[in-house]
Amino acid sequence: MKHRIDRREFLQASALVLAGAALPSLTSCATAARPARPSASGRVNLGVIGFGTIAHDTIMNFLGDPRVQVVAVADPISDLPNYGYSGEYHGGRMVGKQRVEQFYAEETPKRTFSGCKPYEDFRTMLDREDLDAVYIATPDHWHCAAAVIAANKGKHIYGQKPLALTIAEGRRIADTVKSTGVTWQTGSQQRSSVYFRTACEYVRNGRLGRVRRITVGLPGGRSDWSRLAARNKPEQPPRELNYDLWLGPAPEREYVPALLQLNWRHNWDFSGGMITDWGAHHLDIVQWALNQDGGGPVRIENVVADLPDQSQIYNTPTHYSFDAVYADGTVVSVSDKNENGILFEGDSGKSLFVSREKLVFTPVDLRRDKIRPEEIHLYESRVHEVNFIDCIFNRKPTIAPPEASHRAITISHLANIAIRLGRTKLQWDPATEKVIDDDRANAMLSRPMRRAYAV
Repeated sequence: MKHRIDRREFLQASALVLAGAALPSLTSCATAARPARPSASGRVNLGVIGFGTIAHDTIMNFLGDPRVQVVAVADPISDLPNYGYSGEYHGGRMVGKQRVEQFYAEETPKRTFSGCKPYEDFRTMLDREDLDAVYIATPDHWHCAAAVIAANKGKHIYGQKPLALTIAEGRRIADTVKSTGVTWQTGSQQRSSVYFRTACEYVRNGRLGRVRRITVGLPGGRSDWSRLAARNKPEQPPRELNYDLWLGPAPEREYVPALLQLNWRHNWDFSGGMITDWGAHHLDIVQWALNQDGGGPVRIENVVADLPDQSQIYNTPTHYSFDAVYADGTVVSVSDKNENGILFEGDSGKSLFVSREKLVFTPVDLRRDKIRPEEIHLYESRVHEVNFIDCIFNRKPTIAPPEASHRAITISHLANIAIRLGRTKLQWDPATEKVIDDDRANAMLSRPMRRAYAV
């Protein structure tokens, strides 16, 4: 469902582009540590933090937008293989630099371009006064620190999902973005899908009657995306990798190839497994449908999971199920045994199933009951990255603001806390963001950052 834009099509359609503007001529909108906005004829100078698997795909919608100039790529890796969902890509700052410059070269008469600077440390990149915005595409354990530093320097931020490694870090991101006034977009791109928006509008406008139950299917098991799982013993880090910087706020540990290049998703030090990886998508849509962007469930219960030995390299759950219960009694049942997607069930046998591939109405003629002009119409965005740039210009909220993303991923974090503690139930207060009467669970709402990288 990922929608890409073509730069030439955009140039023809956009009223913001000056006729005959030369690509290498840059207009920056950055000033000091306060968020700046470009003029209608200006251009957003964008820096990429982390050029790995996800950046390979999403960078195209920034490159294809004539209002954007990608001027820098930061990554502690210069160039290594085994990125992508089958280990098919190279990743790192030099790979990103080459990708950016090759794209821009095709737009110049001489088919050459040089103007994307590589950085090993993104903090050095953020000191650039001409940098307006950043795209954070690091592993989860770097999300909070990178976001806080960037926001405090007045940089607008597109931050990949899940929002943060912990509930406390998510709250910190949301609060920092609010206090600094920067524009933020979370990379939960399903909000920019017509399927998911339509599903949420049908729920919000009562087309199913009262929603009795919601069933969510997330992936389970474990994937060896990098094809490096067999190299699970400590090795000497390759010269292309600044391993200490890659670890950053995470606990210090020896370099093991099996943990890098996307497989880090299966280790608690860096991620929350498939529950946070896909929960950031589907549970975000559930919250949107229930009008809960500022709230959430009051209880996590019926928690069951297959949890590997915690001394293993890959120690996040392989199979799991849990229910999230809201104050009005709505139950959201989540499991990797369910079909990937979201099933909303209402009154009189009415239901709606939505995934990235389909939108299924039961009964079939339910789809004919269109949303009328005077009814609830949700925020419409067609291309997630374009919406981010739009909002830098117009100062409006994005379709995926940090508060909504924080509240959505909190559900996944709570499930993981319950799993790790062997709990079958947690009582949650969404107003105070505390687990009720459970000190051990509350202690897991945050994690310390390694001293050298603490923010």
